[in-house]
Amino acid sequence: MVLRELLAGSHQFNEIHRGLPAMSRALLARRLRELEAAGIVRREVASNGRGVRYGLTEAGLEFRSVLEPLGVWGQRWAQRAARHNLDPEFLMWNMRRRIARDALPPRRIVVELNFRGVPAEHRGYRVFWLVLTSAEVDLCVKDPGFEVDLYVDARLDSMVRVWLGDTTWRSVVRDGSVRIAGARELVKAFPSWLLRSHFADVPRVAVE
Repeated sequence: MVLRELLAGSHQFNEIHRGLPAMSRALLARRLRELEAAGIVRREVASNGRGVRYGLTEAGLEFRSVLEPLGVWGQRWAQRAARHNLDPEFLMWNMRRRIARDALPPRRIVVELNFRGVPAEHRGYRVFWLVLTSAEVDLCVKDPGFEVDLYVDARLDSMVRVWLGDTTWRSVVRDGSVRIAGARELVKAFPSWLLRSHFADVPRVAVE
């Protein structure tokens, strides 16, 4: 799981941890030290002189050829997570990394997402803000203070199904489980900015 996060582009400790919500910070720190000692992970001071960046060595990068088939297998065969196990923070962190920045307008776009149908036991956030520019994408859990261009009100399980490739944007908008409000041209373009999971195009096999 740590290698998956590093291959997906996470470099700072907090970034890696956000992609592994079930792993304690202490365990993650231990795993990173073990991987570094094994010559799979490298640690270096960030370019701004603040904090540490983690990356993969040449040996670590070769794990991509091992993890990719595992991801394909999971998409094709694994049972989907039960609704009570869905996590909006985990979903948003992964969606943040799959924004088609080259398709964005030449100005900042702020999207507010409010999730419905979040498991009652979930103690995290339910409202998020995406601050989108062609240069970078920020995910906020507190109002960033910019004017909001798009409002997305979505049932969590529907967004997960879109992300995994189990349904389409058109379907969830038609059935009302996802509602998008804002300027017409932005509403129309929004689905094209949010790319699906890296494995979404892998054909599913029905699991009995």
